Amino acid sequence: MSDCCATPRKDEAYDLAVIGAGSAGFSAAITAAEQGARVALIGHGMIGGTCVNVGCVPSKTMIRAAEAIYGARAADRFDGIAGEARVVDWRRVIAAKDDLVASLREKKYIELLPQYEGIAYIEGEARLAEDGVATGERFIRAPKIVIATGARPMAPPIPGLEKVRYLTSTPLLELDALPKSLVVVGGGFIGAELAQMMARMGVAVTMVCRSRLLPQAEPEVSDALMDAFRREGIRLHCGVAYDACREDAAGVTLHVREDGSLVELRAERLLIATGRAPNVEGLGLAEAGVAQDERGAIVVDAHMRTSRPGVYAAGDVTNRDQFVYMAAYGAKVAAKNALNGDALAYDNATMPWVVFTDPQVAGVGLTEAQAAAAGHEVKVSVLPLDQLPRALAARDTRGLIKLVADARSGRLLGGQILAPEGADSIQTLALALKQGMTAQMLGEMIFPYLTTVEGLKLAAQGFDRDIAKLSCCAG
Repeated sequence: MSDCCATPRKDEAYDLAVIGAGSAGFSAAITAAEQGARVALIGHGMIGGTCVNVGCVPSKTMIRAAEAIYGARAADRFDGIAGEARVVDWRRVIAAKDDLVASLREKKYIELLPQYEGIAYIEGEARLAEDGVATGERFIRAPKIVIATGARPMAPPIPGLEKVRYLTSTPLLELDALPKSLVVVGGGFIGAELAQMMARMGVAVTMVCRSRLLPQAEPEVSDALMDAFRREGIRLHCGVAYDACREDAAGVTLHVREDGSLVELRAERLLIATGRAPNVEGLGLAEAGVAQDERGAIVVDAHMRTSRPGVYAAGDVTNRDQFVYMAAYGAKVAAKNALNGDALAYDNATMPWVVFTDPQVAGVGLTEAQAAAAGHEVKVSVLPLDQLPRALAARDTRGLIKLVADARSGRLLGGQILAPEGADSIQTLALALKQGMTAQMLGEMIFPYLTTVEGLKLAAQGFDRDIAKLSCCAG
């Protein structure tokens, strides 16, 4: 760490100690400093945490690069147009990604610290102690603490995996050369994004998952995305059980059980994308009386309080809503509650989420199954993209929009969008849910023509009308 930050004296006292210098940690520290608190921000390793260094930023710029390749190759969907693109220098692709990461880490983290006089940055491993935090030979005395140490990739218990030089999302984005083939274990957000990105870069990709692709998504969305993946040449093996794994000079072999049969899958490299484990080692949680769940994540209540008075936690270390913006939001709640009493509650009822596949997947609120389980009499509307003028004009009808509403009141309960530009439309639905709008109210709003977000209006009208019988803009 450079000398941009003040170094505290031993046993110096602070109003708040924040453990972890990633997105959640910075959010908590800045929130507290803006309220006049003296904050000790304790970081260990690369400042900035997962998102900027090895997560959101590097993966999304690589995904965009892969989309450029696909866009050129898909140009022939327009009559009279042809295009072609490919990776010509993989190392330059990686170098450009690294430059972006370094720039954002500098601008959005390191250079921010001197602008907050109330924040002292301390480099070191932290451990909870009586009345504060111990780090190296220092003792940080603080009446309130926020733990925001994040998470890391986690490997499933596959026999033989411990002897295989498998990849996780971090080393995958640092490879010196593209592999010819790749098996991706895991069909969640990270697995889906990286599998498609690598396939578009020219890698022969096979995906395996225990249930289905994006099990958090609506079944219609999952099925449609699987169709899109297969059309791009990605092999899918869903609903499998992992049997064994080995590596030899030719590459990696993964055995899975699918429909009662043992299937052998071979590839040059293996990517594990099956979830994340909280970074809690060395914190002394058990000794401090901080409760953890079965996966080791810190248990917090609605006010971000742990089981130890005065100790709060936020972000991926809590295993709650593992999105960077929710980590930052939860950290703000934690910091404000720590300093001002515990009046604020964490609210994710209208939390939008996005998967940066292509088509993109975005959602907010309850799925059909969740709404039914919550006791609602449910009605749904599904709009295929071939009913959306924007998709027809773009010659790209991959996807659908699904809305869920309460059948008695008509109030919208949730929805998901699978569309090439779906991510930029989901916030409109989030606002509709936040305001308690009904499907009729959404369907009566004015939307701009030839936009993806217009699909929300059409889907809302689809609860009670046949959209195919409407002329352009007639709704």
